[in-house]
Amino acid sequence: MVNWTEVDTVLLDMDGTLLDLSFDNYFWLEFLPARVAQHRDIPLAEARQTLQKMSEATHGSLLWYCLDHWSDQLDLDVEALKKEVRHLIRMRPHCPEFLAFLKSLDKNIVLLTNAHPKALAIKVAASGLDQHLEVMISSHEFNLAKENDGFWEKLEEREKFELSRALFIDDSMPVLECAKRGGVGQLVQVLHPDSGIDPREASHFNGIVHLDELMTAGL
Repeated sequence: MVNWTEVDTVLLDMDGTLLDLSFDNYFWLEFLPARVAQHRDIPLAEARQTLQKMSEATHGSLLWYCLDHWSDQLDLDVEALKKEVRHLIRMRPHCPEFLAFLKSLDKNIVLLTNAHPKALAIKVAASGLDQHLEVMISSHEFNLAKENDGFWEKLEEREKFELSRALFIDDSMPVLECAKRGGVGQLVQVLHPDSGIDPREASHFNGIVHLDELMTAGL
């Protein structure tokens, strides 16, 4: 699944890879619609429909991940709302052990997320990821989402590591497809990003349910 001898850098997605995606799905599908309904004094079903239309209008772009954009559009402090439920943020199974394993292999480890810097700060503080990772990059620094063509070239140019000798782990098919086009050497898809729902079906990418599956693969 992974040829570790050909990996210098490990690029790790955050939500759905290191952190349980159940937090994001709850926030965007349950908690935020309820707050929008309350704020606008409208039925919950109408609030859900409004958010769905807004989501569809920006999906796949950096705006979709931007807390400031959502705050402006909804006239709500989305950052503050996320902080209200930050106690629900948690690591996925075997995350600390996997990060320790990568350090034991002396790999360059980089967290690479589409999360807005404000969301990244909330999640890092709540999960303690900063105790395991030194380099954390938000795609907002490049004005492109990870699934946007051109992102990977910008990343390689700025960070000065070879994408061809990188392993990238993510749960998103569009992101992985873009990474493949961008020249990332090895790709792995997380098939169970949200612990609250069933795992996804395997795709043409190498797939794992939990990170510990990679701790013996290819050694």
